[in-house]
Amino acid sequence: MNLHCPYYGVLWRRYVNSVYKEIFRKIIHLGTAFIPLLLNHFYWPVEILLILAAAGFTLSEILRLNGINVPVVSQITSVAARKRDEGKFVLGPVTLVIGIVVTSLLFDETCYTIGILSLAFGDGLASLSGKLFGRLHIPFTEGKTVAGSLACFIAIFCCSYFVSCNAAVSLMIALVGMAIEVFPLKDFDNILIPIILGFVSHILL
Repeated sequence: MNLHCPYYGVLWRRYVNSVYKEIFRKIIHLGTAFIPLLLNHFYWPVEILLILAAAGFTLSEILRLNGINVPVVSQITSVAARKRDEGKFVLGPVTLVIGIVVTSLLFDETCYTIGILSLAFGDGLASLSGKLFGRLHIPFTEGKTVAGSLACFIAIFCCSYFVSCNAAVSLMIALVGMAIEVFPLKDFDNILIPIILGFVSHILL
């Protein structure tokens, strides 16, 4: 690519900007890995705080779409929003909280920890790896990449094994997680990944 050509220079700047946005988004995503630890010690206070955070973000998004910016929250949303989210309600943070809360309400400590860690690291690293290293795209998945799917599988396997110490179960959980991640679910994978993997953990462990 000739970066001295203005056309390619614009494309390169757009790519770099999209990478920065993805890194920023996934830092937030990876931060949810601490939630199981907090839930283990302060279960109901954390659940309530998560629900209040989702409600507060929903209100701030409604205000933002009506031209009223909420300090800090609107700025963070603007920085993190993908191109597909421009001018729309940014669903990601809300679906993230829904997935975590529902999973932690439905399953025991071991299972919800696997589900939430799989969401944090599996989905988070899949997206980032796909953006940085994804050259080979998977057909009919709206841009999902082999690199992203492999990163998802490895991350979920490691998380599951860290919690369960069971390689066979971890392999099954990682395969299911990779299968979910490869579908073009957009932000709704934040809900499906932890709930389904929490359920698979519940069945197998």
